[in-house]
Amino acid sequence: MSAPPASPRRRWLLRAAALAAVVLFVALIARFWHPVYGFTSLIQLDAPNDDLKIAAFREFPVYVHRDNGGYDGLYYAQIAHDPTLRDPELPRAMDNFAYRARRILPPALAWLLGAGQPAWIIHTYPLLNVLAWFALAGLLWQLLAVSNTRGWVAWAGVLFSAGALASVRLALTDLIALTVLAAALLAAERARPRSATALLAAAALARETSLLAFAGLAARPFFSLRTGRRALLVALPLAAWLVYLRWRVGPADAGWANFTLPGSGLVEKWVAATSALFTVADHTLAFSTWLATLGLTTQAVFFATRWRPDDRWWRVGLAYTVLLLFLGTAVWEDFPGAALRVLLPLTLAFNVLVHRTRAPLAWLLLGNLTVFAGFAALRDVPSDPRELASLNTSGTAGLARTGAGWSGREEHGRHHWSWCSGRGSVTLEAWPRTSASVQLAFSLRAVAPRTVIVRQDGRELWRAAVGPTLSPHTLPLRLTHGQATLEFFSDAPPQREGAGPAARDLSFALYDLRLTLPKP
Repeated sequence: MSAPPASPRRRWLLRAAALAAVVLFVALIARFWHPVYGFTSLIQLDAPNDDLKIAAFREFPVYVHRDNGGYDGLYYAQIAHDPTLRDPELPRAMDNFAYRARRILPPALAWLLGAGQPAWIIHTYPLLNVLAWFALAGLLWQLLAVSNTRGWVAWAGVLFSAGALASVRLALTDLIALTVLAAALLAAERARPRSATALLAAAALARETSLLAFAGLAARPFFSLRTGRRALLVALPLAAWLVYLRWRVGPADAGWANFTLPGSGLVEKWVAATSALFTVADHTLAFSTWLATLGLTTQAVFFATRWRPDDRWWRVGLAYTVLLLFLGTAVWEDFPGAALRVLLPLTLAFNVLVHRTRAPLAWLLLGNLTVFAGFAALRDVPSDPRELASLNTSGTAGLARTGAGWSGREEHGRHHWSWCSGRGSVTLEAWPRTSASVQLAFSLRAVAPRTVIVRQDGRELWRAAVGPTLSPHTLPLRLTHGQATLEFFSDAPPQREGAGPAARDLSFALYDLRLTLPKP
C-alpha cells in the first residue's frame, strides 16, 4: 500500500528535516578532523601496530591512538596503497592478510580516488564511508519514496543506525557494501537486471555476506537455469578475486569461527547486554547496546512472523535473519558488537518493508532503537593530551608535543597550557621529513620568579626571566629530518600545588604554543 501524495508544505518540511539530519551528520564527523592528521583518526591505528605500519604511514602523518585498541580499518587503509597485494610490507602490517584482503573494493576505490598517490590515499580511505553515507541517503530517499514522517523515520533509522555510524567511525567496509547493495536492489526494482547483477557482485567485493542479498534479485521460478546463471554472475568476481588471493597471498581463514549453533549467539548477547546494565560503569554504552540488541531482535522477529515470498525485501530480510541466528560470539561481543554492521542489510530491508506495508508504528520505532548505539559510536573524539600546537600550511605539516616532565594539557577559553615540574622535553615533528626552519611563539608563567632555559641537543638556544605574569616569547630553531627535541629547564626548585596525594610539583607553565614558518 503506497502512502498518499504529500502536500507541498509537507514535502518542504520533510526535506528540511532531511537537510537537518545531513547537517547533524556533518557536524558529528567534522569533530574528528585534525589540521595535520585530517580524518585519519577514523582508521583506528593504535600504538601496538605503530611499529608494524607500512612506509607510507611512516612518511605521512597518521593519527595513532595511544589508549584504544586498533581495528580492522587500519588494515584496509594500508591495503589501499597496493590493491594488487604485491607490496612486501603488507603481510607484516596485517593480523590476517588473506582474510582482510578479501574485501578489496574499498581499498581499490581509495587507490583510484587517490590517483595512486600515498599522500592522497591516506586521506581518501577514511572518507569513503562518509561518501557512502551521502550516497545511501540519496538512494534511501528514492527507495522509501519519503512522503510522510514514517518515511523520514525509516530513512533516518538506517542512516543513523549503529551499524552505519560504526562503519563510518572505524573506516570499515560495511556501509560501502550496503550502499552498493541498496543500489543493486533499486536497479532490480526499476527492471535493470544487468545493473542489479553487476552492483551486487561489486557489493560482495566489499563484504562477502552481500551475496545473501541475491534473494532480492531472484525471480520466480526461484530454482531455474536462469536464476542459477544469474547467481553465478553475481558470485564470479568474488570467486575470481579469491583465486587471485590464494595465488598471491596463500590460503585465507574461511571465517567459520564467526558462526555457531542457531540462536545461541543471540541468546549469549542478550545475557551479556543485560548483565552489562548492572556491571559496566559506562551506562550510556551499556544501555545503548541493550537497546541496539532489542532493535535487531525486533527486526528479525518482524521477518520471522510474516510470509511474503513474492516481496524481494522480505526475502532479503529473511536471508539476513537466518544469518543473524548463526552468528557466533566473535560477532556479537563488545559494545554494541560487529553484528550491527554485519546485519546492516537486515536493517535496510526492515525499514523499507515496514514503511511500504504500513506496519504498526511500534515496529518502526522498536526496530530502529539501534540509533542510540549509533550516536554513542561517534560520542568520543580522540585527542592527544600531549599535543600543544599544530601547523599545516604551504605544504608543511607540523606538531609540537610535550614529553617527560610535563603534566597534561589544560584549557580555559582560548588559552591552553601545560605545567612543568622543572625539566621537561618538547618534541617537534614535521612533514615532509626534510631539514627546515620553524619558529615557536609561546608564553611562560612561573609559580615564582625564575630563569627558564631552552636547550637543543645539549646546546643552549634561549633563556629568559619568568615570573607569575604571562610573558610572550619567540624562538627560531632548526629541524633535522623533520624532527627536533627541546628541553625546557629551570634550576629553581618547584612548589607543591597542594597537600593532597595527587598534588603536582609546579615550576613553570608553557602557554599557547604556536608553530609558524619563518617569513622569507
